Amino acid sequence: MARTTFEELLDAGSHFGHLKRKWNPNMAPYIFMERNGIHIIDLYKTIAKIDEAAAAMKQITKSGKKVLFVATKKQAKEIVAEQVKPAGMPYVTERWPGGMLTNFATIRKAVRKMSSIDKLMTSPSFENISKRERLQIARERAKLEKNLGSIADLSRLPAALFVVDIVKEHIAIAEARKLNIPTFAIVDTNSDPNLVDFPIPANDDASKSISLIIGKMVQAIEEGLMERKIDRDKRDDEREEALASGMDRDFDLDEDEDDDAVGGTQRLRTKPAGGDEEAPARKPGTRKPLGRKPAPRK
Repeated sequence: MARTTFEELLDAGSHFGHLKRKWNPNMAPYIFMERNGIHIIDLYKTIAKIDEAAAAMKQITKSGKKVLFVATKKQAKEIVAEQVKPAGMPYVTERWPGGMLTNFATIRKAVRKMSSIDKLMTSPSFENISKRERLQIARERAKLEKNLGSIADLSRLPAALFVVDIVKEHIAIAEARKLNIPTFAIVDTNSDPNLVDFPIPANDDASKSISLIIGKMVQAIEEGLMERKIDRDKRDDEREEALASGMDRDFDLDEDEDDDAVGGTQRLRTKPAGGDEEAPARKPGTRKPLGRKPAPRK
């Protein structure tokens, strides 16, 4: 993955923080200076944190796990939906449904309800119900699609969470921490980076800054998925080669056994030298006499 450059972050406005009076003291290590009452973020530390988060994200997706992206603020909604959807990762861009992680079974029931409504709408019996009921079902389906449509393929808890603006998404962060799910986040100067496992200090209000960082994360995810596919193909090829070599070895062993069987039958069928006839076969359980039978006494 191409490393993020200082100029890219500078052009995106990632160095702008919040007003000095709104800062969080835990962000002090990531603040470069203060100018005109606004904190300036140290972009060199941002670059290091982006690389660290991208490497971890790559390992997670390489193992075949899912990363849930959460961004409900206006500036990030469309950016996350456009960039994350092609990668096949789930995302939440509308209201965060409370208990989505801690009460995941109930959320799955709502998703299954959405799929059952889809089946009902495609069945012939849907035309037999009244128009009012059809409108109610359509409205319910649209509401479920709006809130849960992007996580319909999420059959189990995600392996990690990526959040834009942890102050706004504090419920998602709290649920992930309760379940020990690793968290990645863009943290501004008004946020607490200690709440996140992989904080990325940057401007979480500028759309260009959000787009740049999300793009780097999606690129790391795609690389992890590609490496997983390559490893799977390699294992399949090795398995096929092993099966083929095993069949060849079994075939060679069968030939050797056939040769031994043929040689043994030939040895059994050949007569001994000198024209002597074969000795008659003894009954099982009898022993060969050691000497001549003594003559009877007179």
